[in-house]
Amino acid sequence: MQAVGTEDLSVRIVIPARLASTRLAEKLLLSESGMPLIAHTYASAKTSRLAQQVTLAVDHEKLAQVAQQIRADWVMTDPQAASGTDRIAEVARRSPETDIFVNVQGDEPEIAGESIDRVIELLASNPQAMIATLATPIHSLKDLEDPACVKVVCSHDSMAMYFSRSVIPHRRDASGLSMAHLEQNVYLQHLGIYAYRRDFLLKLAQLPKSPLEQIEKLEQLRFLQAGYRISVGIVSHAARGIDTREDYDAFLARQKNRKS
Repeated sequence: MQAVGTEDLSVRIVIPARLASTRLAEKLLLSESGMPLIAHTYASAKTSRLAQQVTLAVDHEKLAQVAQQIRADWVMTDPQAASGTDRIAEVARRSPETDIFVNVQGDEPEIAGESIDRVIELLASNPQAMIATLATPIHSLKDLEDPACVKVVCSHDSMAMYFSRSVIPHRRDASGLSMAHLEQNVYLQHLGIYAYRRDFLLKLAQLPKSPLEQIEKLEQLRFLQAGYRISVGIVSHAARGIDTREDYDAFLARQKNRKS
């Protein structure tokens, strides 16, 4: 059943697939589960009800070979592209028939189709927003204080106000944070899934890096500082991305448990 607001929209999921990876070499090709990691992500993205197409945006022949093996729709993108968003913009320029593009990270093999559909619905139902994304409550003090865990604060109408690697909001009058503070669900972790309107993606190349982006090393701050509104939906839990060997081993264990 099509969600309200999405009936007349053409939606494409794009999975930016970059061969090089810093902490786990060529992680998208790891195949100890029986299939490459990127193939798991592609299969999970295909469970979306609202997207008509899923495309792998690859930067290397090795990834193109995987795409061909799993019979995925794929395009070769510029190996020098600065980010996954730039790869999606490249696909958008070639796809005038598509209204909304969804960025699903290639290293999130357990992304839920429901989460993808939620971000599509958010953008479709918020005409003032050019971008939609998701967040989830932080339940761990360790995660809250980890700069790799990106935090977001939102307005009452669920628009992003700011993203940071620091703890935001900062408790000025408290001696320290405790689990009781986290139980209020005030602290939100930003999740790396986005839905973009095509019009925004076509303007992306004209947006210079912003001062806030350069300080925090967060691309979404470029969009905010340029005046674009980002709609944020809250979900109860996040898919687990694969950044390290430990992450991949944990993924393999979960796969094994599902099969047993």
